Amino acid sequence: MTEEPDIAIRVRGLVNRFGTHTVHDGLDLDVRRGEVLGIVGGSGTGKSVLLRSIVGLVTPAAGTVEVLGTDVRTADGETRRELEMRWGVMFQDGALFSSLTVRENVEVPLKGIPSLDADLRRHLANMKIAIAGLPAKAGDNYPAELSGGMRKRAGLARALALDPEIVFLDEPTAGLDPIGASAFDDLIRQLSETLGLTVFLVTHDLDTLHACCDRIAVLAEKKVLVTGTMDHMLQVDHPWVHEYFHGPRARAAQPARDDKKG
Repeated sequence: MTEEPDIAIRVRGLVNRFGTHTVHDGLDLDVRRGEVLGIVGGSGTGKSVLLRSIVGLVTPAAGTVEVLGTDVRTADGETRRELEMRWGVMFQDGALFSSLTVRENVEVPLKGIPSLDADLRRHLANMKIAIAGLPAKAGDNYPAELSGGMRKRAGLARALALDPEIVFLDEPTAGLDPIGASAFDDLIRQLSETLGLTVFLVTHDLDTLHACCDRIAVLAEKKVLVTGTMDHMLQVDHPWVHEYFHGPRARAAQPARDDKKG
């Protein structure tokens, strides 16, 4: 008898509409604890909308969203605040506060913990900056003084500030050069394994899917069409899925995947 996996995020019957346009219609999804789940889909399939629905930035028209056993939509204010301290979110390009240094950006979530004084906040922020792979001196820089890759790492450091159980990443390698993207992929995989993180990763990057993800969920036809490993995706006989995972860019990504496996 196969043991049922521990579910960190459970979405059932999700409906998202914007005016007369329906993005999701009866979407179901399970994210297992400790896995890196890649979310892919064509333009307009609502990948980022799904992420924002889970963290409560978009209010669905219908459906349930449970994170770590709590119903996000019906939780009271205090329960919701406690839940939000158990996840971290990294938006595209880091979404940092431009008027704050990197260290001050990372300290923002820590200010929600009254027992932390300024020195301890600073120390913890420096730790997160290091964990995200940034040099110590980057803490004194403003976002405009950083490269795109460094801004993303700074955004990741802020997402890790409260030692979350779940990290949501929205297109973490978009706009990076191949070397920078590969380094970020390795960092995600490393952090997932060493910290035991559950990672919800929205991406269009096939290299990232090969390098990082335990499973992949494909959004199409207003719902999750299929979920499975990369090997499973290669067997799916759906036109979009087949083209995505067998097209020219997929063939280019495959050798890198084989090298990493080797």
